[in-house]
Amino acid sequence: MVTYIIIFVLLLIAELVYFRIADKCNIIDKPNERSSHTSIVLRGGGIIFLIGAWVWSGFFGFPYPWFLAGLTLIAGVSFVDDIRSLPDSVRLVAQFASAALAFYQLDILHWSMWWVVVLALIVYVGATNVINFMDGINGITAGYSLAVLVPLALVNMNEEYMEQSLVVSTILASLVFCIFNFRPKGKAKCFAGDVGSIGIAFIMLFLLGNVIIKTQDVTWLIFLLVYGVDGCLTIVHRIMLHENLGEAHRKHAYQLMANELKIGHVKVSSLYMAMQLLISLGFIYLCPDNVTCHWMYLVGALLVLSLAYVLFKKKYYHLHEEYLASLKK
Repeated sequence: MVTYIIIFVLLLIAELVYFRIADKCNIIDKPNERSSHTSIVLRGGGIIFLIGAWVWSGFFGFPYPWFLAGLTLIAGVSFVDDIRSLPDSVRLVAQFASAALAFYQLDILHWSMWWVVVLALIVYVGATNVINFMDGINGITAGYSLAVLVPLALVNMNEEYMEQSLVVSTILASLVFCIFNFRPKGKAKCFAGDVGSIGIAFIMLFLLGNVIIKTQDVTWLIFLLVYGVDGCLTIVHRIMLHENLGEAHRKHAYQLMANELKIGHVKVSSLYMAMQLLISLGFIYLCPDNVTCHWMYLVGALLVLSLAYVLFKKKYYHLHEEYLASLKK
């Protein structure tokens, strides 16, 4: 416990030091068409997730060196991208290289079915970017991360799947970030930036990967279901609208809530956090521990969330269309 208190204090100090550096170096987030904020805010506060992993490694003896190398690579490239936009090709190469390092740590690159490894790499990188897309309002990245990490910590109480200290240290990093970001619109001290949203995505996917491999049960991805439904169905919606997926937008369900419906950022972030917690805790404590029941629970939750998403969009998407029309006037 003393070690974790020290880690928390060190991370808090590190975040405050970063704010001084970001302020002097003008590392800021200017509003664009995708933004739900209207004022300039410090960018890159999510670097605390990378710092947290390094601090954890220093205290606990670097048990996952290849994972740490991958995280440093992907977070480092994302941080540069936060400061000066990089080509998509550079980001993708870094993301696939980082995923390969995580896979090496997970000891799955030797699998004989190479196409499964390739498919898993694509899913890993795709999921990383979906989580990044979902970072658009105050509190949602840190809050949702806690909703994923806390159930993971509960599942791993006996350290069956991974180093529990990494899970706890990442929770501490998320709490530090919450102090400065889980605030009402206009009150956030900093934003995560790509370094934060992609960094925490990389960590969560690595932790989930440990559970999935050791249980041979892919349904543990249900710990990311709420983000997955909003992120993936919004991509499908944009494809139906023949939009360029690389362009900024505000079409996610959470963005409609925060922007068109004027629901507070903290309320929307708390809603996503609560939904994921309820689904994950139900999966752990209510669903019988066998693959068949796991799949039934996953499919049922997926159908309910997907239906809710579609009905919500059908009812309120016209408000976003009106917003887009007002920009053309």
